[in-house]
Amino acid sequence: MRRPTPHLDRVSAPSDLRSLTNTELAHLATELRNEVISSVATTGGHLGSSLGVVELTVALHAVFDTPRDKLIWDVGHQCYPHKVLTGRRDRMHTLRQEGGLSGFTKRSESEFDPFGAAHSSTSISAALGFTVARDMGEPTGDAIAVIGDGSIGAGMAYEAMNNAGAMGKRMFVILNDNEMSIAPPVGAMSKYLSGLYASPLGGLKEVADGFEAALPGPLREHARRARQMVTGAVAEQSTLFESLGFQYIGPINGHDMDQLLSVLRAARIRATGPVLIHCCTVKGKGYAPAEAASDAYHGVGKFDPATGVQAKSKPNAPSYTAVFGNALSDEATRDSKIIAITAAMPGGTGLDLFAKTHPNRMFDVGIAEQHGVTFAAGLAAGGLKPFVAIYSSFLQRGYDQIVHDVALQNLPVRFAIDRAGLVGADGATHAGAFDVGYLAALPNMVVMAASDEAELVHMVATAAAYDAGPIAFRYPRGEGEGVSLPERGVPLEIGKGIVVREGFDVAILSFGAHLGESKRAADLIEAQGLTVTIADARFAKPLDHALIAKLARTHRVLITIEQGAQGGFGAMVLHYLANEGWLDGSLAVRTITLPDRFIDQAAPDAMYADAGMTAGDIAAMALQAAKVERVKAT
Repeated sequence: MRRPTPHLDRVSAPSDLRSLTNTELAHLATELRNEVISSVATTGGHLGSSLGVVELTVALHAVFDTPRDKLIWDVGHQCYPHKVLTGRRDRMHTLRQEGGLSGFTKRSESEFDPFGAAHSSTSISAALGFTVARDMGEPTGDAIAVIGDGSIGAGMAYEAMNNAGAMGKRMFVILNDNEMSIAPPVGAMSKYLSGLYASPLGGLKEVADGFEAALPGPLREHARRARQMVTGAVAEQSTLFESLGFQYIGPINGHDMDQLLSVLRAARIRATGPVLIHCCTVKGKGYAPAEAASDAYHGVGKFDPATGVQAKSKPNAPSYTAVFGNALSDEATRDSKIIAITAAMPGGTGLDLFAKTHPNRMFDVGIAEQHGVTFAAGLAAGGLKPFVAIYSSFLQRGYDQIVHDVALQNLPVRFAIDRAGLVGADGATHAGAFDVGYLAALPNMVVMAASDEAELVHMVATAAAYDAGPIAFRYPRGEGEGVSLPERGVPLEIGKGIVVREGFDVAILSFGAHLGESKRAADLIEAQGLTVTIADARFAKPLDHALIAKLARTHRVLITIEQGAQGGFGAMVLHYLANEGWLDGSLAVRTITLPDRFIDQAAPDAMYADAGMTAGDIAAMALQAAKVERVKAT
C-alpha cells in the first residue's frame, strides 16, 4: 500500500496551506516541528523560540494572504518555521552559515520577509508603517506583528502601540506569551471558538467577551487571572491594551490549531481597528530536551536530535565574557558600591556569574537599554559604581541616554561592551562595529579596548577605580588568546598605551583584540627584511599622543588597526597627526578598519578575511606603503 505524501512535501508556498483542513494543518505542524529540529541539529541556532511558534506560524500563513499581507516577526529568533514554509526549506541546512540563510528575517532573502529584524521591539512600529502605506494606496494588505512577552515590555513597543491605538487603523498584534502557562481543555473553549468563523458577523468585542464567558467557572477565573497577569487589568476594567486603543482577545492556547484558526479567521473578518491577540505558547514545545532545559534551547550549537546532546569542543582559553564576569565579581567583593546592570542578557554578558556571588547588586532591566543606561546614571549620581554590560550592537539603542544622561552630566557610569567586532553566525545585525566612533565622539568619555583577556581584567579594575566621568571598555565574543590571567586586575594609567615589540621600519598601532593578528603580520613583514614595532594603544580616548608622536618620528610607515568601522580609532589618530603636521609626506600612514559595508554571517575568521583584516592583509599594506616610501626617498 502506497504511503500518503507528507503534508510538508505538498507545501511549496503559504498559499498551499489555504486549501488544507484544520486537521491537516495540525498534522503539518507536527511535520514542520520535526523539520526544524532536524535542520537546527546540523547548524545550531535559536531552537526553543522557533519550536514555540510552529502552530502559530502555520495558522498565520493559512489565514492571512502572505506575502501581500505583511507578517513581521519581532527579533526573528522564532522565524525558522516561517522560513521552511516560505520556499527556503531546501536551504535550511545553510542556516547561519557563510553564504547561507540568515538566522533572522531579511528583506533581501525573501518577499515573505517584509521587514528585517534581529533587535527587539521593532515589529509594531514597522507594522503600523505598512498599515499607513496600505491606507495611502500602496499595494499591500494587512500587517501582522508577532511580538514576544519580553519584547513587548520594551518602551518602543508601547510607543508604537500608543501611536497605533490613537490612529485606530486596522492592524494585528500577536502577543506570543511563552512565560505563562494556560492550556484549557478542548471542550468548552473549542466549542465556543469553532463557531466564530461561521457565525453571523459582529464586532470583535462580542468575540472577546464571549471568549471568557464560554468557559466553565474555574476555567473562566483562570483565564481572567491570566489576562490580568499580562495586562494589569482587574474585573470590570479595560485592559492596558484596550486603554491604548486595541481590541484585546485572549488568552488563547497557541498550540491548539482549532483555537488559533478560529480566532485568527474571526479577527481577520471582523476587525476594523487595531487588535491584539494574546497567544500563550511553550518555548521548546514538542521537543523534550528543549522543554526540560532551563533556557528551553534558546540558542544551541549542533546537537544530536535523538538525545538533544550538544556537540562541544574543548575551549583553548576562557571566553572574554566569562573573564569579565569573574573579574567584576572579584572587584565587587572588595567594593560594595559596584552594581551590575544588564538588559535581558545576564548569561550573554557574564553577569550570571556576578549574580551568583552578588545577587542583590545585579539588576536585569529587561529589553530596555535606554532605561538601563539612565538607571545607571541615576545610580552613579547617587554615589554608586554601576557597570552597564550590554552588547555593542544593543548599546546603540541607548545612545541618546549615553549622550544626554551620562556624558553631558559627566557621571561615572562604566560601560562593559561585549561582542565588539565581528561576531560570526549572528551576522551584521549583531556586529559591534560602531561603538568606538559613537563613544569616542563624546566629551568626558574614556574609551578602552582589551587586546587579550589579561588586559580585560586590568580594564575592569581601571573602570572600577575611575570616578572622574564615564568610561567604556570593549572586548570581542569568544575565546581569549590563552594568556595567563592576573590574580587581580591593576588599574591602567588613563590614556597610555604600551610598546610590545621594538623595530625601526614599520609601526603597527593596534587598538583592541587584533593585537594577536598584528603580531602575526609583523612576522610576515620581517620575513621581507623590515623590522616592526608593535604598540597596544589600549585607549582610543584619550589618545596617547606621546606614543603616537614617537612612532611617527622613528618609523617610515605607521599602520593603525581596529575591529571597528571607519571613523573610529584610526580616524582619531589621523586627526592628531594632521594637526601636528605629520602628514607632510615623510610618513606613510595607513588605517585598517572594517570596510564601509555590512558583512554577512560566517565564521569570525572568514568574516575578518572578507573585511581585509588578516595578517596577510596587514603585511601587504605595510610592504606596499614601505615600497612607496622607498620610491619617494630615491
